Amino acid sequence: MRFFTGLHQPSDAQHFDAAFISVHRLRNRKSGFKVGDWIMDSGAFSTIMKHAGYPHPVSEYAEQVKRWSTNGNLLAAVAQDYMCEEHMLKITGMTIDQHQGLTVERYDALVACDVGGVTIIPVLQGYAPSDYVKHIRMYGARLKPGMWVGVGSVCKRNGDISAIEGVLLAVHKERPDLLLHGFGLKTTALSSGLVQKLLHTADSMAWSYAARIEGRNANDWKEAKAWTARILSRPVQHPLFI
Repeated sequence: MRFFTGLHQPSDAQHFDAAFISVHRLRNRKSGFKVGDWIMDSGAFSTIMKHAGYPHPVSEYAEQVKRWSTNGNLLAAVAQDYMCEEHMLKITGMTIDQHQGLTVERYDALVACDVGGVTIIPVLQGYAPSDYVKHIRMYGARLKPGMWVGVGSVCKRNGDISAIEGVLLAVHKERPDLLLHGFGLKTTALSSGLVQKLLHTADSMAWSYAARIEGRNANDWKEAKAWTARILSRPVQHPLFI
């Protein structure tokens, strides 16, 4: 599993081998920034929390992806998905089925745009493991063999590793060829050998939360650097089987 450090400031990416940066941090930026390998996040969670949906057309996001496509090594951009946790469903007033359908719709719209050749990561959504299997089937042939695919709505379940493992196992059983990305995982989940075995990549900004509750600077890239180093060197509980 390769880990991408989530960052508040794009300019801090120069200190990391792999960075995860929200489009929200890029829209008003006038110049480029130093970065190696990185992934652009769609900012889906905060957008839906604030607007109960997406206030701008998919084409606006596509323009941002294309704009930054030659800045550093942009490996991929995450599609604009709809989370399926209960509080997110309450915000939109919709069902898991509707969120899954809208997630596929926005993926289709994005890949139809000119994004400068950047890989687009589709996102699987749901809550129960069976929801994710259903969403895989909803995507159908869109999910090509060996495709890089995100697994959404798991970041709020970091306190229950078995729930995250259950979702990843269900996805793996249905499509063992897919390269899975885990969004917003914290220390506990990243310490699971099973989680690490099932994921191709993951990202997190848990370093910022940890620094804040411990009374340190939650925006300091050095905090992110130290936290990432601990994650990469932390012993994991290896699974006996999958």
